[in-house]
Amino acid sequence: MKKTIKKSWMIVSALTIGMAVFTPHQAEATTAKTTNEITVKVEQQIKGTIKSVYGDSFTIKGKDGKNYYIDLQKFSDKQLEKMNLVEGQEISVEGSLVQDYSDFYTFDVYKKSLPKEITKEDLAKLEKLFNQTKKLEKEEKYDELEKVNLEMDKITKPYILASWVPVSFEEFIEEYGFSEKNIVIKEKDEKQLKDIYQQWIKLEKSGNEENAQEKFDEFQKVLQPYLDVLNPPLTFEEYISDLELDIPAEAMPKLKTLYNDAKKADKDNNDQLSEKLWGEFDEMINPYFKPLSFKDYLSNFEFEIKADDQKQLKKLYEEATALDKKGDYEKSNEKWDAIDKILNPYLEANKEILISASKVTINGKVYISKH
Repeated sequence: MKKTIKKSWMIVSALTIGMAVFTPHQAEATTAKTTNEITVKVEQQIKGTIKSVYGDSFTIKGKDGKNYYIDLQKFSDKQLEKMNLVEGQEISVEGSLVQDYSDFYTFDVYKKSLPKEITKEDLAKLEKLFNQTKKLEKEEKYDELEKVNLEMDKITKPYILASWVPVSFEEFIEEYGFSEKNIVIKEKDEKQLKDIYQQWIKLEKSGNEENAQEKFDEFQKVLQPYLDVLNPPLTFEEYISDLELDIPAEAMPKLKTLYNDAKKADKDNNDQLSEKLWGEFDEMINPYFKPLSFKDYLSNFEFEIKADDQKQLKKLYEEATALDKKGDYEKSNEKWDAIDKILNPYLEANKEILISASKVTINGKVYISKH
């Protein structure tokens, strides 16, 4: 069971400036969540109203009053585009029950992202390895999972490299958005960047990952001054003013030092020090945040809570947030646990039922999955 959010705020610790680079395989991380213990037919028809749309999935408020999470990964991108799903639309779905969100990611879904040139023999090897990853994922054996993913990479990488058509240097640079802010790269730097980019592509194509990464780091180093202009780091004063906190004057110098040191650790890629410093910064600044009112906190939940439970929750919530403000987290955690205990039955009763769709009817048109 996912715990309720104990803090009604979030501190943005760092702004990471980066770029997407070519990677032949991306392992999909999933969180284990299960549905209610209910009976759903193999291909049950569900009718209802679309609540939210997430690209290749959406949620429904069923006419039966239950909440459904519908996965559409069995459908093609062209089918999804034609569906044109919009919140508030009436929809009918046929599909099978899935017990876990990770179960949506089947071999057929994984296969969709592979090059068409891959042989049947290699597909068979990949399917066997893929099934191993699903088993290891459920057993939470992540070290072994990583090894199997690397085996899959060895099979897929030659195909992906062979079919990879890199964009031109001009298109690659354009993706950063420099032109939108009228940032002009000096002719000397542009020439150097173009040369490094072409070398990086050759190294990637040859499968020389280590040298390719070094070359890309070199590219990033030349580009960094322009990235700093494109996304200037917030000063401590700008950061604090955006938060609208009432921080006493005597606390400001230490907070500023922590902030600047943490930003420097980020820039130096010193992850261990960065995590430590941002942790200290968060702990020091947390007491100055104003928690949400109980009314706003309650609005996070879509279900209705009984009056007696609301009264008890209000008392616990106000006690918990007051203790958090004092920094007495040991006692406040006891209050948050008591809040969880009251909310858990409601969360269980309103948990989404997971459905892998095979047929969708919307706006009078019927769509059948390709898998």
